[in-house]
Amino acid sequence: MSVPDYSSVWEQLAQPGGKIVLLVLDGAGGLPFPGVNKSALEAARTPNLDALAASASCGMLEMVGPGITPGSGPGHLALFGYEPLSHQLGRGVLSALGVGFGLQEGDVAARINFATRDRAGRITDRRAGRIPNEVNERLCRSIREQVKLEFEGEYFLFTESQHRAVLILRGPGLGGNIGDTDPQKTGVPPLQAQPTAPDSEKSAAVVRQFVEKAHGALAGETPANTLLLRGFERYKAFPTLAQRFKLNGLCIAQYPMYRGVSRLLGMDVAEPPPLKVQGTMECLVDRIDDGHDFFFVHIKGTDSAGEDGDFDAKVATIEEVDKYLPLVSNLNAEVFAVAADHSTPAVMQGHSWHPVPALIRSRFARVDEVRRFSEDACVHGSLGLRPATHLMGLLLAHAGRLKKFGA
Repeated sequence: MSVPDYSSVWEQLAQPGGKIVLLVLDGAGGLPFPGVNKSALEAARTPNLDALAASASCGMLEMVGPGITPGSGPGHLALFGYEPLSHQLGRGVLSALGVGFGLQEGDVAARINFATRDRAGRITDRRAGRIPNEVNERLCRSIREQVKLEFEGEYFLFTESQHRAVLILRGPGLGGNIGDTDPQKTGVPPLQAQPTAPDSEKSAAVVRQFVEKAHGALAGETPANTLLLRGFERYKAFPTLAQRFKLNGLCIAQYPMYRGVSRLLGMDVAEPPPLKVQGTMECLVDRIDDGHDFFFVHIKGTDSAGEDGDFDAKVATIEEVDKYLPLVSNLNAEVFAVAADHSTPAVMQGHSWHPVPALIRSRFARVDEVRRFSEDACVHGSLGLRPATHLMGLLLAHAGRLKKFGA
């Protein structure tokens, strides 16, 4: 049975109302870790998150559908009320918008990982040891200086963060239907860029040319001596949160990709980006009364630690969030919500399909029996297990931003 898309009804009912704060702990969901037998959320000491859960409606969100492992883009689109199966978007566009590049209709963008390969051409590290930004910037500059592409158009290359960069192709007749060159595992060579539809044969040929010449520019580099590309997409505009739900949004996020999805949906973005968890929370304090009425606050460290298989670091990041939560949990907002965009179990070292815990606190919330913000507790909450796209409707309703439906 298909899940109804209620968002068109929310659009009809949307009205001005109270402020909403949505705190997203990226990849916070998990699984029991060997030797600990608890997830990171279950193992972390979180008295403030737990107190928040005890005063809220809690539940679990399924980000896309049963068994479907979401990328960060689909996960966030779902949280913002955009059905991810009908609003599909490659990671490259989000990365380009995240670094502040002014995309034009028809541009094709892809996310890049600087990576490490051995003498046989096999990938040994898909993230090149998470090289620092300054090394990434030097590598991008070297490629821009040395690599000239032969096609009717131009390319742009920018640092995103650590090992990640973004490639944009601009020119006539370019398609975004290109398969990833990232095989998503080590011990094998990178894949060749291949079109997945006839409209993208030209684009794929340009990408292959770029990769070959970029390898020449990276010759002798350690550890970043190869490139992996994924998330190809041809840019087109999306309907904004203001157009759909009458929300004037502000994104507070350190990592560029999440700033990109926010720009895609018409949100303003806090500049300069906040530093670490404390800076993120303090930025919200500073901006809460600045005229915006929807605040998207993003924490990245939980996801990065999960992808690295570092259970202790993931626990530590959750505890750091809990430490600074009192700065923001009682600000002037009608609704305060906490969720994740997907699970990233450290035991799996990657995203997974497992539902994530969520809470909604408002004076209209039905407080349930949940007393901890964790998977094992929130599964018993009054919100139950529901599609992540439901969250936006619930936030709007709890903030008094939806009129009555029907007579």
